[in-house]
Amino acid sequence: MATQAKPDLTSAAPAHGARHVAIIMDGNGRWAKKRLLPRIAGHRAGVEAVRRVARAAQDMGLECLTLYAFSSENWKRPATEVSDLMGLLRHFIQSDIDEFHANGVRLRVIGNYKALEPGLVDLIEGAMARTAANTGPVIAIALNYGAQDEMVRAAQRLAQRVASGELSAENIGIEAIDAELYTADLPPLDLLIRTSGEQRLSNFMLWQAAYAELYFTDMLWPDFDGRALAQALDAFRMRDRRFGGL
Repeated sequence: MATQAKPDLTSAAPAHGARHVAIIMDGNGRWAKKRLLPRIAGHRAGVEAVRRVARAAQDMGLECLTLYAFSSENWKRPATEVSDLMGLLRHFIQSDIDEFHANGVRLRVIGNYKALEPGLVDLIEGAMARTAANTGPVIAIALNYGAQDEMVRAAQRLAQRVASGELSAENIGIEAIDAELYTADLPPLDLLIRTSGEQRLSNFMLWQAAYAELYFTDMLWPDFDGRALAQALDAFRMRDRRFGGL
């Protein structure tokens, strides 16, 4: 990653109060279409937005930034587009892992990533292993991820534990389910952002978003940057989070 000038974001860092922010990165295709470019150009611009926002998240003191990169439903897209997306992912990991590691970032991939091509799985696991001992913020990439599938897998694992006698059904509660999710060791989700004007969760972090604040913006993902993240965090800071209380 080439070094870029950073906007002044320090005013948002200490006061926003968020530990974990997740983003549904939507609008790459529309960004390209508006410019009469192929969809892959929008995806490439989206990767640049990932770099900008990942750096900004560190500057703002976030403990975790989770990015929805490829859903379990995205396999329905044309094979050429899926191949392009996987190629961009491979290039991103290869080109950016040095900067992540140098900055103490821990890279995580959540979702059924092991179903991907074996060479890409090896690359992902090598990158996670390289940064596992770092003590800085987590950048979590949701890859081949679907929240409903995540909850089904969690239920299956709990059922197996009950069947083996390790766990009684009466002891299955919120904490037991939390512990079986991909995000078990990540901070609770505070803020979920979606770009491009769409206002739905699209099978993303449905369990984790139970009490998260939602923030929707018309900005297309390739245009999103540190200043846009700061605006979202400023809106989060103004929310009155009661978690069901008064």
